Amino acid sequence: MSGNPEALLADLDDLAKALGHGFRDGSLLLDAVTHPSLMGLERTGRGGGRPAQGPGLAYERLEFLGDRVLGLVVAEWLLERFPAEREGALAKRHASLVQREALGRVADTIGLGRHLRLSPAEASSGGRNNRTILADACEAVIGALYLDGGMDPARRFIREAWASQIERVQPPPLDPKTALQEWAQGKAKALPTYELVDQTGPAHEPEFRVRVRVEGCEPVTGTGSSKRIAEKQAASALLRQLGVQVDG
Repeated sequence: MSGNPEALLADLDDLAKALGHGFRDGSLLLDAVTHPSLMGLERTGRGGGRPAQGPGLAYERLEFLGDRVLGLVVAEWLLERFPAEREGALAKRHASLVQREALGRVADTIGLGRHLRLSPAEASSGGRNNRTILADACEAVIGALYLDGGMDPARRFIREAWASQIERVQPPPLDPKTALQEWAQGKAKALPTYELVDQTGPAHEPEFRVRVRVEGCEPVTGTGSSKRIAEKQAASALLRQLGVQVDG
């Protein structure tokens, strides 16, 4: 990018179009693509950009805001998209959609890397392709959208940019113990209890047998080379007995 402030803003026209928003305050978008590594250089006049103007020049503050805006919009969207899903599953979907990998994919889609303003050292070390930097800057861009136009442009961008991901993402499979616990809670029953029945075999190759009990159900046992594995086997067996699909 050029060092002239007007030229810097003009260089971001393509990014603004990718975001689907005409910025009234272009400096917000400029801040959103400015890496903190550039701040020290600009304070000394060696960064080739506009002079430092205190907090907010780099993307960190906008990243802080954008993270919250993204979280809210995704939460709102998930409630709408999956109206019958329970809180636990929604939380897992939400975590997947706001994590660094998801943000990085969106950053790639809008070509954010080529617009980043980095110090020479950061640029030479591959900063434009750094997944953490891209994710942080993507959140900052969302913060800039919110500050410039309010929730509507931020929501519109997020829903368009994350559309393919929200359809693809699935909550991580529950392990059998967690699935059994959630089943019991859903039936207003006490939590499952596990009891070690016995341990056989030599010390280097033990076999554990564990019994699981849930109120109103026949106890079931499971075996394994550790207590944890035996507990999971017992939980799986009880879930199958109950006709509940077991994920793992």
